[in-house]
Amino acid sequence: MDRIFAALSHRIASWAGQPAAFILAALTVLVWLVTGPVFGYSDTWQLVINTGTTIVTFLMVFLIQNAQNRDGAAIQAKLDELIRAIDGARNDFIGIEHLTEAQLERIKQVLEQECGDDATHKLAIERLIQRR
Repeated sequence: MDRIFAALSHRIASWAGQPAAFILAALTVLVWLVTGPVFGYSDTWQLVINTGTTIVTFLMVFLIQNAQNRDGAAIQAKLDELIRAIDGARNDFIGIEHLTEAQLERIKQVLEQECGDDATHKLAIERLIQRR
C-alpha cells in the first residue's frame, strides 16, 4: 500500500506542478464562469465550483505533504552521509532533525558563536551582498 501511495503521490505532485495543470485549472474556472448565465448563477452552479475546489485542495494537501516528507527525508539522508564522509565533520550532527525546536535553536546559537561575533557576520554578509 505504501509503495502504491508513494508512486501515485509522486506522479500527481509532479504533474500538479506543471504548466498543463495550471492551464487545466484555469480552463475549468473559465468554463464555470461562462456557464454562469446558462444556469442563472444559481446556488447549485456556485456549489459545483466550491465543492470541486474543496475536494481537490483537500486531496492535494495529503499528496503534496507526502512528496515533501519523502524529499525532506532523502535530503536529510544525503546530508548525514556527507557529514559522515567528511574528515573533521562532527558526526554529532547526524540525526539532529529529531531534536526539539528549542534544542535546534540552542545548537544554532552555539554554532554562530563559534564562527565569530555579530559584527564579523554583518560585514561578511554586506560584502556578499555588494558582490551581487
